[in-house]
Amino acid sequence: MSLHASHTPHADVIVIGGGIMGCSTAFFLRRHGLSVVLLERNMTGQQASGTNFGGVRRQGRALPQLAMSHRALRIWQASRELLGSDIEFLPSGHTRVAYHAHDAEYFDDYARQAHDYGLELEVLHGAAMRRRFPFLGPDVLAASVSPLDGHANPRLAAPAFARAASALGADIRENAPVRQIERTAAGFRVETLAGEHFLAERIVICAGAWTNALASQFGESAPLTVRGPQMAVTEPVPYVFRSSMGVYTSIKEESIYFRQIPRGNLILGGGPPGPADATTSRAAVLPENTLGQLRQFRRLVPGVTPLNIIRVWSGVESYLPDGEPVIGKSGTTDGLYYAFGFSGAGFQIGPGVGETLAELIATGRSEIDLQPFRIQRFDARGPSAQASTPTMAQGRPPFPTVTPT
Repeated sequence: MSLHASHTPHADVIVIGGGIMGCSTAFFLRRHGLSVVLLERNMTGQQASGTNFGGVRRQGRALPQLAMSHRALRIWQASRELLGSDIEFLPSGHTRVAYHAHDAEYFDDYARQAHDYGLELEVLHGAAMRRRFPFLGPDVLAASVSPLDGHANPRLAAPAFARAASALGADIRENAPVRQIERTAAGFRVETLAGEHFLAERIVICAGAWTNALASQFGESAPLTVRGPQMAVTEPVPYVFRSSMGVYTSIKEESIYFRQIPRGNLILGGGPPGPADATTSRAAVLPENTLGQLRQFRRLVPGVTPLNIIRVWSGVESYLPDGEPVIGKSGTTDGLYYAFGFSGAGFQIGPGVGETLAELIATGRSEIDLQPFRIQRFDARGPSAQASTPTMAQGRPPFPTVTPT
C-alpha cells in the first residue's frame, strides 16, 4: 500500500529522528517488509550522528553493549554492498593507550572480560608496545589493540542509510519537526509543526537530545544532559597512521583521540566538552579546548608538533548519568519504542541498534538482551537516575568524553 494512499499518510511504523539510529532503523524495517515514515526535524545526520569523531570501535564499551556492537560491526563491514554507497569505513584497527600504571593494568583486566563477550584484544606493554608504535611519546606505558575496529565518515553514514531506506520504499521527511504525538485506538497520530499529520500502528523515537519533549507525552523521561564534542582537523600530511587511537584516562584534560583519513588529514577529539543547547540546536567549540587538544596530541605523538589546525566543529550530543543508552520498548505505552542517550558513543553501535529495533518491532523479539537499556531504570520508583560513576570493571571510563565514538 502506498504511504500516500489517503490524505493522511499511514505507515506500519513512524520513526522520529534522522540520525544514524533512526535512519538505520527505517532501513531495516523496510527489509522486514514494514512500511515506514521517518520524520527528521532538520536534515538527516545533521547533529550528533554527523558531527562525532567517526570511530567504529567496540573496545572500551560496557560489556552488555558488546553483543549489539558486534552486530553493528558486521553491518559496517558490509556497508558498501548493503547501502549501495561508500561511507568510507576503514577497518584500520582501534588502539587505546595509557599513561598511568593503574590504567595499563585495567587494559589486561578488560581484555580478559571482553574475551568472554566475543571481543579479542591484544594488550602490549613497555618494549612490545614501543616496537609496534614507535611514534608514541615517552609517557605512554601500554596499548590495547582491537584489530577489526576502525572508522568511517559520520557526514556520510546516516544520509546513506536514509537514501537506502528510501530506495526500499521508506518515506523520508526532512525539515519536519514533530509537535505532538497522540495515542489513538488504531495506533499513533503524529502532528508536525507545519500541520502535517501521519498515522501508524507503532512509533520509534530516536530524537537524541530532543527525546524528552516527545517521551513526556507518554509519561516518561530520562535525565538527559547535552554537551558539544570538541572536534578539529589538521592540514593533510602523508598517510602513516593506520589505526585510530585514543588515550584512556580518568583525567579529562589528558583525553585525546585521533584518526587519519587516506587523503592525509588528522581528525582530533577529546578533552572537556563544550556548551550545547537543544533548544537552539547549537553547540560551540571553545578555543581553550582546541589548544588543550593540541598540547595532548603533541604529548601523545611528538612528531605531529608542526601540524596546524584548519577547522573545528561541534554538535548537540545527549548524555545519561549511567553512560548507558535507552533502547527498546516504552514502559508506559504499547507500540512505542526508543533509542537515545548514547553518551557520545553511538556512532559505531548505531546500525546494530537499528537492526535490533527493527527485529524487535517486526518479530516481537530480539536475540540481544535489552534489559540493561530499559527506560524504566530512570522511573521514580526504580533506581536513582543519578547513578554512580561506572567502575572500570564495567568497561567504561569514568568520563564519557574520554573514549571516542
